[in-house]
Amino acid sequence: MTTESTALALPFKSGFSPIIKSLAYPLGQFVLPRYFKHIDISGQEHIPHSGATILAPTHRSRWDPMLVPYIAGPYVTGRDIRFMTSQNEMKGIQGWMVRRLGGFPVDTDNPSVATFKFSIDLLVRGEMLGIFPEGNIFRDNELHPLKKGLTRIAVQAHSAAPDREIKVIPIHFRYSEPLPKMGSSVKILIGQPLLASSYAGKSNKKAAESMHQDLEASLHELIAKVN
Repeated sequence: MTTESTALALPFKSGFSPIIKSLAYPLGQFVLPRYFKHIDISGQEHIPHSGATILAPTHRSRWDPMLVPYIAGPYVTGRDIRFMTSQNEMKGIQGWMVRRLGGFPVDTDNPSVATFKFSIDLLVRGEMLGIFPEGNIFRDNELHPLKKGLTRIAVQAHSAAPDREIKVIPIHFRYSEPLPKMGSSVKILIGQPLLASSYAGKSNKKAAESMHQDLEASLHELIAKVN
C-alpha cells in the first residue's frame, strides 16, 4: 500500500510504497558502484540529516535521479527524497514507479499552483525535496538557465514557516562521458547550503531573485572545479 500525502487536495498521487522502497533503494546501492568504475563524492558533509531541504543538482544523465538518493538518501541521511519530476517522465511503468518513490509531476514550462503548494507543504513539514533546476538533461559541462521556481518555493516556504530553516544544496554531476556506460566514472560535487533565512527582510520576489542568482553562482563554482 502507498502512503500518500493528504495535506492538500492534489490533481496527482504521490507517496512511498514500502514494498517499492524496499526493492529500489537496495538495488541502487548494489548497481551503482558496480556500473560506475569510480563514484567520486566531494562535500557530502553539506547534506543535512534533518530539516527542510531542497537538493538542487545539475542534470547530466538519466543516472542522476539514482545517484541523488545514493549520496543523500536513506543509507546516508536516513531520509527519503521527494522528487519533482517532469510530467513527460511520469508516463507508463516509469511514472508508476516514480510516484511510489515519492515523486510528483511538474510541467517545466508552466508549473501549476498545486505543484508549488505541494512543494511548499513538504518543506514546511521538514522533508527533503529534489529539484533539477535546469529542468532538462544537458550532456555538456556548462550551466544552463535555471528555472526560477526552485528559489520561489524555498522563499515562500520560509515565509510560511519562519521558524523553519530552508536549506538549498547545490550539486553538480560530471560524468567521464556524455552518455555514461558501464565502466564510466562520475564526480559529484556538493556545495555549501544556501539558507532561505539569509534573504529575509526583502519581498518574496526580490528574495527569490537574489537566492536564484546565488544558486547560479554556486553551481558555476562547482562546475569550474571539474572543468
